[in-house]
Amino acid sequence: MPIIKSAIKRVKQASKRRERNISIKKDIKSATKSFLAEPNSKNLSKAQSELDKAVKKNLLKKNTAARRKASLSRIAKQAGVKLESKKTASAK
Repeated sequence: MPIIKSAIKRVKQASKRRERNISIKKDIKSATKSFLAEPNSKNLSKAQSELDKAVKKNLLKKNTAARRKASLSRIAKQAGVKLESKKTASAK
């Protein structure tokens, strides 16, 4: 355990960030697994949204998220699932 005040603060900050990052990664994994278990547009948009959040918080690189989203879209296309656009979703 550090003795210096700034080092103590850094340890606290690092642990908070680590917990937050783990939480976000778990959300991504659970959303992806739920989509793979039951491919539908709602699960697809949820998984893609979680990936976008991770990019926004600098947890994943932009291209990594794009690659994962493309993979999910490919699976959705094979399953015959289409992602609803926001205009159609709000019109219903």
